Amino acid sequence: IGTSHISPDSIKEVKETILKELPDIVALELDPLRFKSLMSSKKSKLNLKDIFRIGIKGFLLNLIGAWIEKKLGKLVHTKPGDEMKEAVKIARENNLKIALIDQDIQITLKKLSKRVTWKEKFRFIKEIFLAFFKKRKIPFDITKVPSQKVIESLTKKLKKSYPSVYLTLIEERNYVLSKNLYNLINNHNKVIAVIGAGHEKEVINLIKISEPLNGIKKDNFIEYFIIEP
Repeated sequence: IGTSHISPDSIKEVKETILKELPDIVALELDPLRFKSLMSSKKSKLNLKDIFRIGIKGFLLNLIGAWIEKKLGKLVHTKPGDEMKEAVKIARENNLKIALIDQDIQITLKKLSKRVTWKEKFRFIKEIFLAFFKKRKIPFDITKVPSQKVIESLTKKLKKSYPSVYLTLIEERNYVLSKNLYNLINNHNKVIAVIGAGHEKEVINLIKISEPLNGIKKDNFIEYFIIEP
């Protein structure tokens, strides 16, 4: 299921699909740290040690991204990640296993902090600055999952303007997600995966050609984490 993390439609689709299919396992685009943060009623606080571990640039980019998602979520009365929480709720109510299939968020942010270039940083600051003075229309209905055409257009723009961000947040994580799903599919009869729509097409393609087995270095890979019902 390719979702938008702030779409009410995604929450509905996740619930209906899991209840209809009742899979052996529900796989989520989360790692243990983000899962714990998402499901906790308490707000997680980062200390200085955490910030130094993931890098100040990675920390700031994550902070800005979370703020933007939260603002957009308020427009549609949905909190970022509600579709993941719905998947967890339905899985637990039906005694289904849950698999966390994403890369450790600390590894992702550490890589991002090291890779982001000055050119990208200046471009990002410029776009944030211009956004305060020039209203830009969002090119799709944020209450729904964007069409494949819109996703591909946005992905191309990201790759061109922010290549290191694209590599770290999209391309490399596609390999992690697809490798974990490939292994899950080979060990379970029926698997439903809930991942961002921006990953969906490429992850499916990688699984079909069995590429995830060869596309990622072993020392950078953390295998999926199973949560028993």
